[in-house]
Amino acid sequence: MNRGKVCVFGSFNLDIVAGMTRFPQPGESLIARNSMMGAGGKGANQAVAALRAGARVHYIGKVGRDDFGTFARRHLDSAGFDAVTLFSTAECPTGNALIYVAGADAENMIAVDPGANLTVTDDEVEQCRPAIAAADILLTQLENNLSAIEKLIGIAKDNGTFIILNPAPFQPVPDSLLAQVDLLTPNATECTLLTGIEVHDVASAKVAAKALHDKGIKALIITLGTQGALLSVAGKTDLVAAFPAIPVDTTGAGDAFNGALASQLAAGADLADAAQFASAYASVCVERAGAASSMPTYAEAKERQTAVV
Repeated sequence: MNRGKVCVFGSFNLDIVAGMTRFPQPGESLIARNSMMGAGGKGANQAVAALRAGARVHYIGKVGRDDFGTFARRHLDSAGFDAVTLFSTAECPTGNALIYVAGADAENMIAVDPGANLTVTDDEVEQCRPAIAAADILLTQLENNLSAIEKLIGIAKDNGTFIILNPAPFQPVPDSLLAQVDLLTPNATECTLLTGIEVHDVASAKVAAKALHDKGIKALIITLGTQGALLSVAGKTDLVAAFPAIPVDTTGAGDAFNGALASQLAAGADLADAAQFASAYASVCVERAGAASSMPTYAEAKERQTAVV
């Protein structure tokens, strides 16, 4: 297997997860079925997914100088990345997230304190120029300060590095930034917020895709959960079917999809094949508890893919 190079810039959060029979009402205290603490944040999760899906990964992030930051360093050092660039600040805590997972569908409700993730400076980004230039793919999200994301995307553009932007969690971004991205990967909610078009099925996703192309976006993958994922490139659309799964925790599904997608594109796969693998990879992920800890291996995703196809 060809192991391409993926540079992931993004958030690290410490996740504190409570498994519930249902979500609590305002003012209500409920006994959790279980709880766990682990590494999270969209950037770190996607980096782990890209790594386990077969890529060589350089992760770039920022944490606080606190106990959660010590936990982050220990986790990232042991993950197996090719390289880690971890900036730190004493001004803010390490990002953290409080997560409820409830019900038979394992839906989640999340409160995030981004902390140090929102304090990445221009000087810190500039130090990452060689890593971005050396990568086949830059994968980033919107869980950091937009100024840093814009500067990183500009560096990738200057160096011919393929840029994937996962616009999650949603924050307003200028169309000029979207137009620089090679591949945008919103889910239905993010697509609705980007376009003002209510996306709830494949037909409405196609309408939203046209609106995004009109903003200058070259290629799109709109993830639609159990309905699959819509690929749209230069007006041509294809639907990648979702793989069947029995969900335990859907928290890391989007991160699994994006990391696996980046790994396959870096290895030279075409977009349709990469998206199909990413769909299989995400279906294995949701059958396990936790985000970073639930990311499957390349072989496990391939097994799911070949069992169904």
